[in-house]
Amino acid sequence: MKRSYAYILFPILGMAFCLWYVCAATSDVVNSDYIRLVNSYLPDIWNPEKFFVADVLTRIPVNYLARILNVTCFDFSVRFDQVLGILGLGLAGLAVCSYAKKEGLGFLTMAAVTLLMFGLNKWEMLTNGSGWAHFLTFAGFYCYYLVLDRVWKAEMVLGRKAGRRDRILLMVLPFIITLGIAGQYCAIYSGVMIAVYGFLILLPAAGGRILKKGSQTSFWSRAVSRGGLHCVRYLVCILIPLALYMVSNSFAVEEHAGATDLTMLQAIQQKPKFFPAFFLKSFASMFLGGETMEQKFHFPNRLMLLIGLGVMAGYLLALWLNVKYRLYEKTIFPLLLILSGGCSHVLILISRWIFLDQENYGMSSRYAVQFQMGIIGIVLTAALVWKMEGHRLGLRRRISSILAAVFCFAIVAGNLVTTADEIQKAPYRKERYEEKIEAALHYEEVSDEDLETTFEYRKGPEKIRAALGILKENHWNVYSRYNEEEQ
Repeated sequence: MKRSYAYILFPILGMAFCLWYVCAATSDVVNSDYIRLVNSYLPDIWNPEKFFVADVLTRIPVNYLARILNVTCFDFSVRFDQVLGILGLGLAGLAVCSYAKKEGLGFLTMAAVTLLMFGLNKWEMLTNGSGWAHFLTFAGFYCYYLVLDRVWKAEMVLGRKAGRRDRILLMVLPFIITLGIAGQYCAIYSGVMIAVYGFLILLPAAGGRILKKGSQTSFWSRAVSRGGLHCVRYLVCILIPLALYMVSNSFAVEEHAGATDLTMLQAIQQKPKFFPAFFLKSFASMFLGGETMEQKFHFPNRLMLLIGLGVMAGYLLALWLNVKYRLYEKTIFPLLLILSGGCSHVLILISRWIFLDQENYGMSSRYAVQFQMGIIGIVLTAALVWKMEGHRLGLRRRISSILAAVFCFAIVAGNLVTTADEIQKAPYRKERYEEKIEAALHYEEVSDEDLETTFEYRKGPEKIRAALGILKENHWNVYSRYNEEEQ
Protein backbone atom coordinates (compact mmCIF):
# COMPACT_ATOMS: atom_id res chain seq x y z
CA MET A 1 0.00 0.00 0.00
CA LYS A 2 1.32 3.41 -0.92
CA ARG A 3 2.12 5.68 1.99
CA SER A 4 -0.38 8.28 0.75
CA TYR A 5 -3.19 5.75 1.16
CA ALA A 6 -1.97 4.15 4.37
CA TYR A 7 -4.49 6.17 6.40
CA ILE A 8 -7.23 3.89 5.02
CA LEU A 9 -5.67 1.00 6.93
CA PHE A 10 -6.58 2.48 10.32
CA PRO A 11 -10.38 2.42 9.83
CA ILE A 12 -10.16 -1.03 8.23
CA LEU A 13 -8.33 -2.39 11.27
CA GLY A 14 -10.83 -0.67 13.54
CA MET A 15 -13.80 -2.21 11.72
CA ALA A 16 -12.18 -5.65 11.78
CA PHE A 17 -11.70 -5.34 15.54
CA CYS A 18 -15.31 -4.27 16.13
CA LEU A 19 -16.58 -7.12 13.94
CA TRP A 20 -14.53 -9.58 15.98
CA TYR A 21 -15.96 -8.12 19.17
CA VAL A 22 -19.63 -8.36 18.18
CA CYS A 23 -19.07 -11.96 17.04
CA ALA A 24 -17.31 -12.76 20.33
CA ALA A 25 -19.85 -11.00 22.55
CA THR A 26 -23.21 -11.63 20.83
CA SER A 27 -25.26 -14.19 18.93
CA ASP A 28 -27.71 -13.56 16.12
CA VAL A 29 -30.94 -13.37 18.09
CA VAL A 30 -33.46 -10.57 18.62
CA ASN A 31 -33.31 -8.69 21.88
CA SER A 32 -34.58 -5.56 23.60
CA ASP A 33 -35.58 -2.95 20.98
CA TYR A 34 -36.04 -5.62 18.34
CA ILE A 35 -39.17 -6.84 20.12
CA ARG A 36 -40.84 -3.50 19.43
CA LEU A 37 -39.53 -3.38 15.87
CA VAL A 38 -40.84 -6.85 15.03
CA ASN A 39 -44.28 -6.08 16.41
CA SER A 40 -44.40 -2.71 14.65
CA TYR A 41 -43.11 -3.52 11.17
CA LEU A 42 -43.11 -7.27 10.56
CA PRO A 43 -44.14 -9.39 8.76
CA ASP A 44 -45.56 -7.01 6.12
CA ILE A 45 -42.44 -4.98 5.44
CA TRP A 46 -43.86 -3.61 2.17
CA ASN A 47 -46.96 -2.10 3.77
CA PRO A 48 -46.99 1.64 2.82
CA GLU A 49 -49.27 2.41 5.76
CA LYS A 50 -46.38 1.66 8.10
CA PHE A 51 -44.15 4.13 6.28
CA PHE A 52 -46.50 7.00 5.43
CA VAL A 53 -47.18 8.05 9.01
CA ALA A 54 -47.08 11.55 10.43
CA ASP A 55 -43.99 10.92 12.56
CA VAL A 56 -42.05 8.97 9.91
CA LEU A 57 -38.98 11.22 10.22
CA THR A 58 -38.60 10.32 13.90
CA ARG A 59 -38.49 6.65 12.86
CA ILE A 60 -35.41 7.26 10.65
CA PRO A 61 -36.59 6.44 7.09
CA VAL A 62 -33.35 4.69 6.07
CA ASN A 63 -34.34 1.95 8.54
CA TYR A 64 -37.23 0.93 6.29
CA LEU A 65 -34.92 0.24 3.36
CA ALA A 66 -32.46 -1.67 5.54
CA ARG A 67 -35.29 -3.69 7.11
CA ILE A 68 -36.64 -4.71 3.69
CA LEU A 69 -33.17 -5.80 2.59
CA ASN A 70 -32.57 -7.61 5.87
CA VAL A 71 -35.81 -9.61 5.74
CA THR A 72 -35.58 -10.36 2.02
CA CYS A 73 -31.95 -11.44 1.89
CA PHE A 74 -30.92 -12.34 5.45
CA ASP A 75 -34.07 -13.61 7.22
CA PHE A 76 -34.04 -10.63 9.59
CA SER A 77 -30.53 -11.03 10.96
CA VAL A 78 -29.33 -8.96 13.89
CA ARG A 79 -25.79 -9.51 12.64
CA PHE A 80 -26.68 -7.71 9.41
CA ASP A 81 -27.62 -4.59 11.38
CA GLN A 82 -24.49 -4.86 13.52
CA VAL A 83 -22.33 -4.95 10.39
CA LEU A 84 -24.13 -1.89 9.02
CA GLY A 85 -23.33 -0.07 12.26
CA ILE A 86 -19.66 -1.04 12.03
CA LEU A 87 -19.53 0.18 8.43
CA GLY A 88 -21.01 3.50 9.55
CA LEU A 89 -18.40 3.76 12.28
CA GLY A 90 -15.73 2.95 9.70
CA LEU A 91 -16.95 5.77 7.47
CA ALA A 92 -16.61 8.19 10.39
CA GLY A 93 -13.10 6.90 11.11
CA LEU A 94 -12.14 7.25 7.45
CA ALA A 95 -13.36 10.86 7.43
CA VAL A 96 -11.25 11.81 10.46
CA CYS A 97 -8.15 9.91 9.32
CA SER A 98 -8.35 11.48 5.87
CA TYR A 99 -8.51 14.90 7.55
CA ALA A 100 -5.47 14.05 9.70
CA LYS A 101 -3.57 12.88 6.63
CA LYS A 102 -4.48 16.01 4.68
CA GLU A 103 -3.29 18.22 7.53
CA GLY A 104 -0.06 16.25 7.82
CA LEU A 105 -0.76 15.16 11.41
CA GLY A 106 0.92 11.80 10.99
CA PHE A 107 0.27 8.21 11.99
CA LEU A 108 0.44 8.87 15.75
CA THR A 109 -2.62 11.12 15.54
CA MET A 110 -4.40 8.65 13.27
CA ALA A 111 -3.63 5.83 15.70
CA ALA A 112 -5.02 7.84 18.63
CA VAL A 113 -8.16 8.70 16.67
CA THR A 114 -8.61 5.05 15.67
CA LEU A 115 -8.27 3.84 19.26
CA LEU A 116 -10.92 6.33 20.33
CA MET A 117 -13.26 5.83 17.37
CA PHE A 118 -13.28 2.03 17.56
CA GLY A 119 -12.91 1.64 21.31
CA LEU A 120 -15.43 -0.49 23.20
CA ASN A 121 -16.76 2.29 25.41
CA LYS A 122 -19.64 2.15 22.91
CA TRP A 123 -20.19 -1.61 23.32
CA GLU A 124 -23.92 -1.23 23.86
CA MET A 125 -24.41 0.47 20.50
CA LEU A 126 -22.21 -2.09 18.75
CA THR A 127 -24.07 -5.08 20.17
CA ASN A 128 -27.55 -3.60 19.81
CA GLY A 129 -27.86 -3.69 16.04
CA SER A 130 -31.16 -1.80 16.02
CA GLY A 131 -29.22 1.45 16.47
CA TRP A 132 -26.99 0.96 13.41
CA ALA A 133 -28.33 4.14 11.76
CA HIS A 134 -26.88 6.24 14.58
CA PHE A 135 -23.36 5.30 13.48
CA LEU A 136 -24.25 6.37 9.95
CA THR A 137 -25.72 9.59 11.32
CA PHE A 138 -22.52 10.68 12.99
CA ALA A 139 -20.51 9.64 9.96
CA GLY A 140 -22.76 12.06 8.06
CA PHE A 141 -21.91 14.79 10.56
CA TYR A 142 -18.17 14.18 10.14
CA CYS A 143 -18.52 14.26 6.35
CA TYR A 144 -20.56 17.48 6.41
CA TYR A 145 -18.00 19.14 8.66
CA LEU A 146 -15.21 18.04 6.32
CA VAL A 147 -16.97 19.64 3.35
CA LEU A 148 -17.58 22.83 5.32
CA ASP A 149 -13.92 22.85 6.35
CA ARG A 150 -12.88 22.74 2.69
CA VAL A 151 -15.26 25.59 1.85
CA TRP A 152 -13.96 27.54 4.85
CA LYS A 153 -10.35 27.11 3.75
CA ALA A 154 -11.13 28.16 0.20
CA GLU A 155 -13.25 31.22 0.97
CA MET A 156 -12.10 32.42 4.38
CA VAL A 157 -8.43 31.45 4.30
CA LEU A 158 -7.47 31.65 0.62
CA GLY A 159 -10.07 34.23 -0.42
CA ARG A 160 -11.27 32.34 -3.48
CA LYS A 161 -14.55 30.72 -4.42
CA ALA A 162 -15.06 27.20 -3.12
CA GLY A 163 -15.54 24.28 -5.50
CA ARG A 164 -19.00 23.88 -7.01
CA ARG A 165 -19.34 20.31 -5.76
CA ASP A 166 -18.63 21.32 -2.15
CA ARG A 167 -21.11 24.19 -2.32
CA ILE A 168 -23.79 21.81 -3.62
CA LEU A 169 -22.99 19.26 -0.92
CA LEU A 170 -23.50 21.87 1.80
CA MET A 171 -27.02 22.39 0.46
CA VAL A 172 -27.91 18.75 -0.20
CA LEU A 173 -26.39 16.89 2.75
CA PRO A 174 -28.61 18.50 5.45
CA PHE A 175 -31.72 17.10 3.76
CA ILE A 176 -30.22 13.62 3.56
CA ILE A 177 -28.87 13.69 7.11
CA THR A 178 -31.80 15.33 8.91
CA LEU A 179 -34.68 13.76 6.99
CA GLY A 180 -33.15 10.38 6.18
CA ILE A 181 -30.85 9.12 8.91
CA ALA A 182 -30.41 11.42 11.91
CA GLY A 183 -33.69 11.32 13.80
CA GLN A 184 -33.47 13.24 17.06
CA TYR A 185 -29.69 13.58 16.69
CA CYS A 186 -30.24 16.22 14.02
CA ALA A 187 -30.52 18.68 16.92
CA ILE A 188 -26.78 18.37 17.54
CA TYR A 189 -25.37 19.39 14.23
CA SER A 190 -28.30 21.62 13.29
CA GLY A 191 -27.70 23.65 16.44
CA VAL A 192 -23.97 23.94 15.76
CA MET A 193 -24.47 24.92 12.13
CA ILE A 194 -27.16 27.48 12.95
CA ALA A 195 -24.69 29.09 15.35
CA VAL A 196 -21.83 29.04 12.82
CA TYR A 197 -23.83 30.35 9.87
CA GLY A 198 -25.66 32.83 12.08
CA PHE A 199 -22.30 34.22 13.21
CA LEU A 200 -21.08 34.59 9.63
CA ILE A 201 -24.33 36.24 8.53
CA LEU A 202 -24.16 38.76 11.37
CA LEU A 203 -20.41 39.29 10.95
CA PRO A 204 -20.66 42.21 8.48
CA ALA A 205 -22.54 44.21 11.12
CA ALA A 206 -19.50 43.91 13.41
CA GLY A 207 -16.96 44.14 10.59
CA GLY A 208 -15.79 47.63 11.43
CA ARG A 209 -14.79 46.71 14.97
CA ILE A 210 -13.19 43.42 13.94
CA LEU A 211 -11.09 44.93 11.20
CA LYS A 212 -9.39 47.20 13.72
CA LYS A 213 -7.47 44.16 15.02
CA GLY A 214 -4.38 44.67 12.90
CA SER A 215 -2.83 41.18 12.69
CA GLN A 216 -6.19 39.62 11.88
CA THR A 217 -7.32 42.19 9.34
CA SER A 218 -6.66 40.01 6.30
CA PHE A 219 -8.58 37.01 7.62
CA TRP A 220 -11.50 38.95 9.09
CA SER A 221 -11.86 41.13 6.01
CA ARG A 222 -12.34 37.98 3.95
CA ALA A 223 -14.72 36.60 6.56
CA VAL A 224 -16.79 39.78 6.43
CA SER A 225 -16.86 39.83 2.64
CA ARG A 226 -17.76 36.13 2.45
CA GLY A 227 -20.33 36.28 5.25
CA GLY A 228 -23.82 37.75 5.13
CA LEU A 229 -26.00 36.66 2.22
CA HIS A 230 -23.29 34.27 1.08
CA CYS A 231 -24.11 31.92 3.99
CA VAL A 232 -27.88 32.45 4.02
CA ARG A 233 -28.47 29.66 1.51
CA TYR A 234 -26.51 27.20 3.63
CA LEU A 235 -28.45 28.22 6.72
CA VAL A 236 -31.78 27.86 4.89
CA CYS A 237 -30.76 24.34 3.84
CA ILE A 238 -30.23 23.55 7.53
CA LEU A 239 -33.48 25.16 8.70
CA ILE A 240 -35.87 23.64 6.14
CA PRO A 241 -35.18 19.96 6.94
CA LEU A 242 -34.99 20.81 10.65
CA ALA A 243 -38.43 22.44 10.49
CA LEU A 244 -39.83 19.42 8.63
CA TYR A 245 -38.40 17.11 11.27
CA MET A 246 -39.88 19.19 14.09
CA VAL A 247 -43.31 19.05 12.44
CA SER A 248 -43.04 15.27 12.15
CA ASN A 249 -41.78 15.00 15.71
CA SER A 250 -44.84 16.87 16.99
CA PHE A 251 -46.93 13.80 16.06
CA ALA A 252 -44.69 11.34 17.87
CA VAL A 253 -45.76 9.75 21.16
CA GLU A 254 -42.86 8.79 23.39
CA GLU A 255 -42.98 6.49 26.38
CA HIS A 256 -40.18 6.39 28.92
CA ALA A 257 -40.36 3.72 31.59
CA GLY A 258 -39.29 5.15 34.94
CA ALA A 259 -39.61 8.80 33.87
CA THR A 260 -40.65 11.39 36.45
CA ASP A 261 -43.86 13.39 36.25
CA LEU A 262 -42.17 16.50 37.64
CA THR A 263 -41.42 19.57 35.57
CA MET A 264 -37.77 20.60 35.21
CA LEU A 265 -38.26 23.49 37.63
CA GLN A 266 -39.79 21.19 40.22
CA ALA A 267 -36.98 18.69 39.73
CA ILE A 268 -34.35 21.40 40.22
CA GLN A 269 -36.04 22.52 43.42
CA GLN A 270 -36.36 18.99 44.82
CA LYS A 271 -32.99 17.61 43.65
CA PRO A 272 -30.67 20.56 42.94
CA LYS A 273 -27.53 18.37 42.98
CA PHE A 274 -28.86 15.95 40.37
CA PHE A 275 -28.35 18.15 37.32
CA PRO A 276 -24.67 19.12 37.84
CA ALA A 277 -23.85 15.54 38.90
CA PHE A 278 -25.57 14.06 35.83
CA PHE A 279 -23.78 16.54 33.58
CA LEU A 280 -20.30 15.98 35.05
CA LYS A 281 -20.62 12.21 35.03
CA SER A 282 -21.53 12.25 31.35
CA PHE A 283 -18.15 13.90 30.72
CA ALA A 284 -16.41 11.40 33.02
CA SER A 285 -17.66 8.52 30.87
CA MET A 286 -15.33 9.70 28.10
CA PHE A 287 -12.33 8.87 30.28
CA LEU A 288 -13.53 5.47 31.48
CA GLY A 289 -16.71 3.66 30.51
CA GLY A 290 -19.54 3.87 33.03
CA GLU A 291 -19.57 0.14 33.76
CA THR A 292 -15.78 0.06 34.09
CA MET A 293 -15.79 2.87 36.64
CA GLU A 294 -18.68 1.48 38.65
CA GLN A 295 -18.25 -2.28 38.48
CA LYS A 296 -14.52 -2.87 37.93
CA PHE A 297 -12.87 -0.06 39.86
CA HIS A 298 -15.79 0.94 42.12
CA PHE A 299 -14.99 4.62 41.85
CA PRO A 300 -16.65 6.73 44.56
CA ASN A 301 -19.09 9.40 43.49
CA ARG A 302 -16.70 12.27 44.22
CA LEU A 303 -13.95 10.79 42.08
CA MET A 304 -16.31 10.43 39.12
CA LEU A 305 -17.31 14.07 39.52
CA LEU A 306 -13.65 15.14 39.63
CA ILE A 307 -12.95 13.16 36.47
CA GLY A 308 -15.90 14.88 34.83
CA LEU A 309 -14.47 18.25 35.81
CA GLY A 310 -11.13 17.22 34.34
CA VAL A 311 -12.70 16.28 30.99
CA MET A 312 -14.63 19.56 30.96
CA ALA A 313 -11.35 21.36 31.59
CA GLY A 314 -9.95 19.57 28.53
CA TYR A 315 -12.81 20.98 26.46
CA LEU A 316 -12.12 24.49 27.72
CA LEU A 317 -8.39 24.12 27.09
CA ALA A 318 -9.05 22.99 23.51
CA LEU A 319 -11.36 25.93 22.89
CA TRP A 320 -8.72 28.28 24.30
CA LEU A 321 -6.05 26.74 22.05
CA ASN A 322 -8.29 27.25 19.00
CA VAL A 323 -8.59 30.93 19.90
CA LYS A 324 -5.03 31.48 21.18
CA TYR A 325 -3.37 30.03 18.09
CA ARG A 326 -6.14 31.22 15.75
CA LEU A 327 -6.58 27.72 14.34
CA TYR A 328 -9.89 28.88 12.87
CA GLU A 329 -7.84 30.90 10.37
CA LYS A 330 -6.66 27.61 8.89
CA THR A 331 -9.26 24.97 9.73
CA ILE A 332 -12.51 24.69 11.71
CA PHE A 333 -13.04 20.92 11.60
CA PRO A 334 -11.70 20.26 15.14
CA LEU A 335 -13.66 23.23 16.50
CA LEU A 336 -16.89 21.93 14.97
CA LEU A 337 -16.30 18.54 16.59
CA ILE A 338 -15.65 20.14 19.99
CA LEU A 339 -18.83 22.20 19.73
CA SER A 340 -20.81 19.13 18.65
CA GLY A 341 -19.47 17.09 21.55
CA GLY A 342 -20.35 19.81 24.04
CA CYS A 343 -23.83 20.18 22.55
CA SER A 344 -24.31 16.41 22.85
CA HIS A 345 -23.71 16.55 26.60
CA VAL A 346 -26.22 19.38 26.93
CA LEU A 347 -28.77 17.57 24.75
CA ILE A 348 -28.54 14.37 26.80
CA LEU A 349 -29.00 16.35 30.01
CA ILE A 350 -32.06 18.13 28.61
CA SER A 351 -33.64 14.98 27.20
CA ARG A 352 -32.74 12.49 29.94
CA TRP A 353 -33.03 14.44 33.20
CA ILE A 354 -36.50 12.87 33.48
CA PHE A 355 -34.82 9.79 34.96
CA LEU A 356 -34.30 11.50 38.29
CA ASP A 357 -33.45 8.28 40.11
CA GLN A 358 -30.59 7.48 37.74
CA GLU A 359 -27.80 9.99 38.27
CA ASN A 360 -25.42 7.81 36.24
CA TYR A 361 -27.71 7.55 33.23
CA GLY A 362 -25.57 9.96 31.22
CA MET A 363 -22.63 7.54 31.57
CA SER A 364 -24.38 4.90 29.47
CA SER A 365 -22.28 3.49 26.64
CA ARG A 366 -25.10 4.24 24.21
CA TYR A 367 -24.06 7.91 24.28
CA ALA A 368 -20.34 7.39 23.68
CA VAL A 369 -20.70 7.68 19.89
CA GLN A 370 -21.94 11.25 20.12
CA PHE A 371 -19.79 12.31 23.08
CA GLN A 372 -16.58 11.14 21.38
CA MET A 373 -16.92 13.81 18.68
CA GLY A 374 -15.74 16.37 21.20
CA ILE A 375 -12.84 14.19 22.38
CA ILE A 376 -11.63 13.61 18.83
CA GLY A 377 -11.86 17.37 18.23
CA ILE A 378 -9.64 17.92 21.27
CA VAL A 379 -7.08 15.39 20.02
CA LEU A 380 -6.96 17.02 16.58
CA THR A 381 -6.61 20.47 18.16
CA ALA A 382 -3.65 19.35 20.27
CA ALA A 383 -2.02 17.72 17.23
CA LEU A 384 -2.46 20.87 15.12
CA VAL A 385 -0.91 23.07 17.79
CA TRP A 386 2.13 20.81 18.14
CA LYS A 387 2.55 20.65 14.37
CA MET A 388 2.18 24.41 13.97
CA GLU A 389 4.56 25.51 16.72
CA GLY A 390 6.68 22.44 17.45
CA HIS A 391 10.03 23.20 19.05
CA ARG A 392 9.47 26.94 18.67
CA LEU A 393 7.04 26.97 21.56
CA GLY A 394 8.05 29.24 24.40
CA LEU A 395 7.75 28.11 28.01
CA ARG A 396 4.31 29.64 28.57
CA ARG A 397 2.95 28.29 25.32
CA ARG A 398 4.60 24.93 25.86
CA ILE A 399 2.78 24.47 29.17
CA SER A 400 -0.66 24.68 27.57
CA SER A 401 0.41 22.37 24.75
CA ILE A 402 1.87 19.86 27.19
CA LEU A 403 -1.35 19.92 29.21
CA ALA A 404 -3.31 19.21 26.04
CA ALA A 405 -0.97 16.34 25.16
CA VAL A 406 -1.23 14.88 28.67
CA PHE A 407 -5.02 15.12 28.49
CA CYS A 408 -5.09 13.30 25.14
CA PHE A 409 -2.76 10.60 26.46
CA ALA A 410 -4.95 10.10 29.54
CA ILE A 411 -8.13 9.87 27.46
CA VAL A 412 -6.62 7.32 25.07
CA ALA A 413 -5.23 5.31 28.00
CA GLY A 414 -8.61 5.36 29.75
CA ASN A 415 -10.34 4.18 26.59
CA LEU A 416 -7.82 1.34 26.26
CA VAL A 417 -8.61 0.25 29.82
CA THR A 418 -12.33 0.30 29.02
CA THR A 419 -11.75 -1.68 25.83
CA ALA A 420 -9.66 -4.27 27.68
CA ASP A 421 -12.39 -4.59 30.30
CA GLU A 422 -15.04 -5.14 27.64
CA ILE A 423 -12.90 -7.76 25.88
CA GLN A 424 -12.78 -9.67 29.17
CA LYS A 425 -16.57 -9.43 29.45
CA ALA A 426 -17.20 -10.64 25.88
CA PRO A 427 -17.52 -14.38 26.75
CA TYR A 428 -20.01 -13.61 29.51
CA ARG A 429 -22.10 -11.44 27.21
CA LYS A 430 -22.00 -14.27 24.68
CA GLU A 431 -23.40 -16.64 27.30
CA ARG A 432 -26.32 -14.29 27.87
CA TYR A 433 -27.10 -14.33 24.16
CA GLU A 434 -26.97 -18.12 24.10
CA GLU A 435 -29.56 -18.06 26.87
CA LYS A 436 -31.72 -15.82 24.69
CA ILE A 437 -31.52 -18.34 21.85
CA GLU A 438 -32.61 -21.14 24.15
CA ALA A 439 -35.46 -19.03 25.53
CA ALA A 440 -36.56 -18.03 22.02
CA LEU A 441 -36.70 -21.64 20.86
CA HIS A 442 -38.91 -22.58 23.82
CA TYR A 443 -40.64 -19.28 24.53
CA GLU A 444 -44.05 -20.92 25.02
CA GLU A 445 -42.68 -22.72 28.10
CA VAL A 446 -40.74 -19.82 29.63
CA SER A 447 -42.36 -17.89 32.49
CA ASP A 448 -43.43 -14.29 31.93
CA GLU A 449 -40.88 -12.95 34.40
CA ASP A 450 -37.99 -14.92 32.89
CA LEU A 451 -39.06 -13.88 29.42
CA GLU A 452 -38.89 -10.17 30.31
CA THR A 453 -35.56 -10.60 32.08
CA THR A 454 -33.94 -12.67 29.32
CA PHE A 455 -34.96 -10.41 26.44
CA GLU A 456 -34.51 -7.17 28.43
CA TYR A 457 -37.93 -5.89 27.44
CA ARG A 458 -40.20 -4.69 30.25
CA LYS A 459 -43.34 -3.73 28.36
CA GLY A 460 -45.20 -6.96 28.72
CA PRO A 461 -44.40 -10.65 28.10
CA GLU A 462 -47.29 -10.84 25.65
CA LYS A 463 -45.42 -8.49 23.32
CA ILE A 464 -42.32 -10.66 23.51
CA ARG A 465 -44.34 -13.76 22.70
CA ALA A 466 -46.07 -11.96 19.83
CA ALA A 467 -42.73 -10.89 18.32
CA LEU A 468 -41.19 -14.33 18.66
CA GLY A 469 -44.36 -15.84 17.19
CA ILE A 470 -44.03 -13.65 14.08
CA LEU A 471 -40.41 -14.68 13.64
CA LYS A 472 -41.14 -18.36 14.17
CA GLU A 473 -44.06 -18.39 11.77
CA ASN A 474 -41.95 -16.87 9.01
CA HIS A 475 -38.75 -18.80 9.86
CA TRP A 476 -36.76 -15.62 10.47
CA ASN A 477 -33.88 -14.75 12.74
CA VAL A 478 -33.03 -17.59 15.14
CA TYR A 479 -35.80 -19.77 13.66
CA SER A 480 -34.14 -19.77 10.25
CA ARG A 481 -31.18 -21.69 11.68
CA TYR A 482 -32.95 -24.31 13.78
CA ASN A 483 -35.36 -26.89 12.40
CA GLU A 484 -38.29 -28.41 14.26
CA GLU A 485 -36.25 -31.39 15.48
CA GLU A 486 -33.68 -29.15 17.13
CA GLN A 487 -36.48 -27.21 18.80
